[in-house]
Amino acid sequence: MDDIRLGVIGLGNRSDLVELAHRPGSGSVVAAVCDRDPRSLASAEERFGTQVRTTPDHHELLDAGLDGVFVLTPDHTHEQIGLDFLAAGVPVFLDKPMAITTEGCDRLLAAASKHQTPLYVGHNMRHMPVVVAMRKLIADGAIGEVKAIWCRHFVGHGGDFYFKDWHADRRNTTGLLLQKGAHDIDVIHWLANGYTRRVNAMGGLTVYGGIDSRRDRSGERMTDWLSTENWPPLSQTGLNPVVDVEDLSMMQMQLDNGVFASYQQCHYTPDYWRNYTVIGTEGRLENFGDSEGSEVRVWNHRSEYRAEADLVVRVHTPAGTHGGADPVLVTEFLRFVREGGATVTSPVAAREAVAAGHAATTSLRDGGRVIDVAPVDPEVAAYFADGQK
Repeated sequence: MDDIRLGVIGLGNRSDLVELAHRPGSGSVVAAVCDRDPRSLASAEERFGTQVRTTPDHHELLDAGLDGVFVLTPDHTHEQIGLDFLAAGVPVFLDKPMAITTEGCDRLLAAASKHQTPLYVGHNMRHMPVVVAMRKLIADGAIGEVKAIWCRHFVGHGGDFYFKDWHADRRNTTGLLLQKGAHDIDVIHWLANGYTRRVNAMGGLTVYGGIDSRRDRSGERMTDWLSTENWPPLSQTGLNPVVDVEDLSMMQMQLDNGVFASYQQCHYTPDYWRNYTVIGTEGRLENFGDSEGSEVRVWNHRSEYRAEADLVVRVHTPAGTHGGADPVLVTEFLRFVREGGATVTSPVAAREAVAAGHAATTSLRDGGRVIDVAPVDPEVAAYFADGQK
C-alpha cells in the first residue's frame, strides 16, 4: 500500500491527531505542515521526519500534491482555510466546530458539493464508547421511542481551557455554547435521530468576568498554564485580555421529529464530565461518567427513588485520547480519503450542531427569545446523504 500524503494546518494542542495519522510505510505520512508559530514549525522535523515540508502560509500547500489535509487551527479560521482546500480539490478534515456561524457552515457544505471534494468533520464523540453504548441501547429499544434528552456539561477545566486564550473572545468562537457545545448538541441529535428546529437560551458571564487579572499569552499554550491547583475559580489569574463569552449557559431545543432536549454548560464546576439523560416511552437511561469506569444505567419499571437500575452496561474505554475515540476518528478519515463512502461522522450533522448553537447564542444575548433554525439546502443535503458522490 502506497502512503497517502497528508498535510496539517495548525500544530497546536489538537495536532496530536496527526501523529496518529503519521504511519510511514503503513499507509499514510505527514508530508507538509503549516503554522504561523516558528517554534512549532521548528518541531515539525522531530515529529514527522526530515522529509516534511514546512510553511507559515497554507496557500503554499494548495498545490503540493496532498491527498488530504487536517485543519486544526482556531475556530474562526476553519471556514476560509477549508474553502481554499475544497476549491483546490484536496480532501479536508475540519476539526469541530466546522465554522463559527451557520452561514459559514453552509458555505463549506456548498463548496464541497460544488467541487466534489470530500469533506469530513472531526466530531470524535460519535466514537466515544459511552456515547456508542447509549446509542446502541436506544437502537435496541431499551427505552422505547425517545421523547426527551437532557445534557448537563460540567466543564471543570473551563477557566484554564477557555478563558486564557483566543476562546474567550467571541470574535473567534461566537460563544462557548457553540464552541464547546457543538459536541454535545451533535450527540443529542444523534441519540434523538433528529435535528433542532427551534431554540431559546439564557446565560451569562457570571464568574470569570469579575476577575481583573488579565494578560496577553501570545506564544504560550494551554499546557503552559493548565493545573488542577487553579482553584477555586475566582482565584484564577492571567485571563485573556478580552473575555466576552458566557461561562454559564442553558438552552432548550425542539427537534424536527418532536423530541425535546435541553443542554446546560458550566465552566467553573469542580468536576469535569458530561451527563446525558434520555427518556423514552418505555424507560430512561443515564450515563454515570464518560471515561474509563463509566456506566450506562437503564430504568424500565415504576418505583420511587432507587439508585439500582434494571440494566447496567459497563463501558470499557480503549487506549487513546478522548476515551479511545481519536484513533478511531483518524482511521475513519484515512479510510474515507482512500475509499470514500459512508462515515459515522456527518458534515451535515456538524452544520446542524453549529446552527443550533449559533441560534441559541443569539437567543441568549437577546433576552431568550425563541429562534427558528433553518435546515440545510435540500440539494446539498442530498449530496451528502448519498455519500458525497
